[in-house]
Amino acid sequence: MDAVWQWGLDLIRSIQMVHGPALDLVFKAITFMGDEEFFMLLLPLILWCVDFSLGVRLGCTFLLSAYGNVVLKDLFGHPRPFDLDPSVQLHEISGYGLPSGHSQSAAVVWGVIATEFRKAWVWGVAVLLMVLIGFSRIYLGVHFPTDVLAGWIVGAVVLLLYVLLRPHVEEWLKRIGLLGQLALAVGGPLVLLILFPTKDAASPAASLMGVGIGSVLTFHFVPFSADGPLGQRVARFLVGAVGLIVIYLGLSALFPSQGEPFYFALRVVRYALVGLWAGLGAPWLFLRLRLASSADTA
Repeated sequence: MDAVWQWGLDLIRSIQMVHGPALDLVFKAITFMGDEEFFMLLLPLILWCVDFSLGVRLGCTFLLSAYGNVVLKDLFGHPRPFDLDPSVQLHEISGYGLPSGHSQSAAVVWGVIATEFRKAWVWGVAVLLMVLIGFSRIYLGVHFPTDVLAGWIVGAVVLLLYVLLRPHVEEWLKRIGLLGQLALAVGGPLVLLILFPTKDAASPAASLMGVGIGSVLTFHFVPFSADGPLGQRVARFLVGAVGLIVIYLGLSALFPSQGEPFYFALRVVRYALVGLWAGLGAPWLFLRLRLASSADTA
């Protein structure tokens, strides 16, 4: 691997020969589109303001992919470029490098969106974002080119599984009913947490539990529709985002920090509540505030 890493470092150094403050800012903005905080805004936006069912499918696929990325990173244990040459680091990040989580998530999220909308221009935008986000990781010196390529490949596999399995999974979920769906929403993420009990794996697994429980209850008992006038959708997103930020940042400030007692358990609680708010709390509140129409009348 030394020769591959050396080739990657040489390529990064060549790319960074043109770097400067303005270009750094551009690529940091592009790389933000693969950050946790970005997806915590994008996925609720789709859930609340575009199509609730699509948001649930996309969110669950993204979270399972993110969990898999954490597992793969720890299994491979590959360094990042700046671990070998600190001078190439233009962005703060930690952890292992292979495969690139940003590249994998870009392939999954934008690939699912393009697959669902089935329009050439959407696919064009999706591929452009995949390429730019992956390239930004190389430019910023936080991933080797091989990390990015591996992220795209894993993401493409996840996308293919989504396309092939979606109709079968949806039919099976209908057959198992409410109790079976709730058991899956709780039990599946719990198994993932037991199999890989790390703080990085806790985030997607706990979020999956929250959004799973929330969306099941919403589908059965809360007749929420993401349709409506543009102004209503904007108001929904703003109100929902405030609640999301309060839970995410407020509980982060109140709960123990890493290394303190009960940190892991309360991290699970925090992310589960984030998912529960996105999947159930916010849709219920939108209906109470008359910011959404009932799905029965939409």
